[in-house]
Amino acid sequence: MGPPLPDLRRAAMAAPPVAVLLLLLLLLAAVVMAAGGGAAPAWDAAGYLLYCPCMGRFGNQAEHFLGALAFARALNRTLAVPPWIEYRHHRPPYTNLHVPYAEHFRLEPLLQYHRVISLEDFMEKLAPVHWPPGKRVAYCFEAAAQRSADKSSCPMKDGNPFGPFWDQFQVNFDKSELFKGISFSSAYKDHWIQRFSPSEHPVLALPGAPAQFPVLEEHRPLHKYIVWADEMVKKGEAYIHSLLVRPYVGIHLRIGSDWKNACNMLKDGTAGPHFMASPQCVGYDRSAAVPLTMDMCLPDLKEIKRALKLWVKKTEAKSVYIATDSEPYTTEIQQFFQGKIKVVSLQPDVPQIDLYVLGQSDHFIGNCVSSFTAFVKRERDVHGKPSSFFGMDHPPRLRDEF
Repeated sequence: MGPPLPDLRRAAMAAPPVAVLLLLLLLLAAVVMAAGGGAAPAWDAAGYLLYCPCMGRFGNQAEHFLGALAFARALNRTLAVPPWIEYRHHRPPYTNLHVPYAEHFRLEPLLQYHRVISLEDFMEKLAPVHWPPGKRVAYCFEAAAQRSADKSSCPMKDGNPFGPFWDQFQVNFDKSELFKGISFSSAYKDHWIQRFSPSEHPVLALPGAPAQFPVLEEHRPLHKYIVWADEMVKKGEAYIHSLLVRPYVGIHLRIGSDWKNACNMLKDGTAGPHFMASPQCVGYDRSAAVPLTMDMCLPDLKEIKRALKLWVKKTEAKSVYIATDSEPYTTEIQQFFQGKIKVVSLQPDVPQIDLYVLGQSDHFIGNCVSSFTAFVKRERDVHGKPSSFFGMDHPPRLRDEF
């Protein structure tokens, strides 16, 4: 904390000249610290990459984040890590919440892979000098610009969540740079570097993530750099110790009405084996992908009970944790196990609590098609923990062995 400011001033008045200078410097430092300031991070001459995580909920945003992290490293630009977008339209505050990355995960482990800065720090400490209003350029595909009124501007702030995302930082874009004939694939790395050199294009600001969905197979191992924040570990462990008895099986039920509509695309043939996050279980090679069944996409209560019976017996589980976006089937599952197994469904306001508890389970059963499940599966793969899917008790091993 240091001495109170009035004490420093009195000491300065009574001190000899050299000591006065030292005390004045200490006073200045105390004022800066009291104001919440600090030295701005050094500007990276290799440039920065900014984007809006504007596709889908957390699971999708996390898949895009891994791709964006890889893209930033390929271009050797510092990644300005964006906040997560949480959609709170059905409960307070009835709007989007922008949650800093560091609220859920630690930034420091990302530095083991590549240079990063939080977007909040970039905007507060670097943008006023290096990316001020008047010099904010948007970058997008020509096809995206066709959606704008003049057909030549990037639609960076058109609609929700794009507008609110940039508005939180009071960002408006002054001009647009359009491109075509390239993609975010690593095969185009040199094209990007030549087309947008950091000396002429210091900040690449994109309307969406420079990444594919689902996450590419080669980017899955990057999940080891996504490390839970200490506070999340503390909360998650508190729930586990107070509510569950080990060993426990964690399951993710994605069975809401919107999901039912999506899975119906399997029935009518609109969707094939590669459907949303399904490559995690059917395999990434389209030519060799195993069939995607309704049990894998939308397990009914019969399939849920079958899979649970198998893994509760194998792990000698004492409890079951259910994470779900709708009906948890808590009563039915308790009755199925004749009350011998404790069944818990927390349904927390912060879905990351579910992710943490599922990640720590002794066995995890997920939904093959869900990116929420995919987050848990990648984390468990990193730590060598066993997982399966409804409709698939023994998933094929992917090429990217962690």
